[in-house]
Amino acid sequence: MLHPPSAREFLHEFIGHYVALEGKLWKSLLLLLFRPGQLTLEYINGRRVRYIQPLRLYLTFSLIFFAVVKLTGHDDIQADDEAARTPPAATAPAGAVEKAHTKARTTRDVEPGDIAAGTAELRKGIGNVNAHWGEQADRFTNMSPEERDKVMRTAFGSYVPYAVFLMMPLFALYLKVLYLGSGRRYGEHLLFALHVNGFAFLALTLLMVVPDLFGIVSFALWLWLVFYTPVAMRRVYGGSRLTTGVRWFVLMALHVTGMGLAIGAAFGFGILH
Repeated sequence: MLHPPSAREFLHEFIGHYVALEGKLWKSLLLLLFRPGQLTLEYINGRRVRYIQPLRLYLTFSLIFFAVVKLTGHDDIQADDEAARTPPAATAPAGAVEKAHTKARTTRDVEPGDIAAGTAELRKGIGNVNAHWGEQADRFTNMSPEERDKVMRTAFGSYVPYAVFLMMPLFALYLKVLYLGSGRRYGEHLLFALHVNGFAFLALTLLMVVPDLFGIVSFALWLWLVFYTPVAMRRVYGGSRLTTGVRWFVLMALHVTGMGLAIGAAFGFGILH
C-alpha cells in the first residue's frame, strides 16, 4: 500500500540520487578534461551507466558558457558609428563570429559616402527579397547605437546558442566523410562531436572565470583547446599523426566556416525577423 514518504525516506532518496549524479559528473569530467576521446570510447564500448549522457553534458556546458558570457559582459557588442550604419545582413559570417566574441571591427578607413551607397543598395536588395525584412533593416539602421547594441545582444543570447547546437549534426557529418571506411556509424561520430564541443564550451568558460596568473592559465587553456581535438581524434579513430593532423585541419576549416554562417544567420534572424 502506498504511503507518503517520511522525511527520513525523502532525505535518503535525495542524498542517494545526488551522490549518484555527482559521481557520474566527476567521472565524466575527469575523462573529458584529461583523456581526450576516452569518454566517447567508453560510450561506444557500452560502458555508459557510470557517465553523464553526452547530450546532457554538451547542453550543460553550453548553457553555462552563454550564461557566463552574459554575466561577465562579453555579450556587450558595440559597433563603431560608421559600422553601425551598415545593416546586419551586410556583415560577413566570419565577422559575425568576431562581433559575438571580440567586438565589431572598425570601418573608419572606408569613405562614409561608399558606406551610405552600399547600405542603401543592400536595404533595397533585402526589401526585394522580403518586404518585412526591408522594413526591419530600415528600422535597425535608424536606431541609436545603444538600441542597436541591445538588439545585437538579444540576438546573441536568443538565437546563437541554437545555431551552434544545430552545427553538431554537421560536425558529425564532416567526421563521417573524413573517416569513410573506418566502420564508425554516424551516431558514434555524433557522440564524438558532443563530447569535443562540450569540452570546448567548458574550456572557454574557464578562460573567462579562472584568474590568469601571469598569462600562464590562459596560455595553458588555449594550448589544450587547440590540441584537444586532434588528440581525441587519434584516440577514437586511430591513424598516424600526419593523417590525423590533415583531417583535423579540414574538419576545423569546415566547422569554422559553418559556424560563421550559422552565427551570421542567427544575428540576421534576430534583427530582421
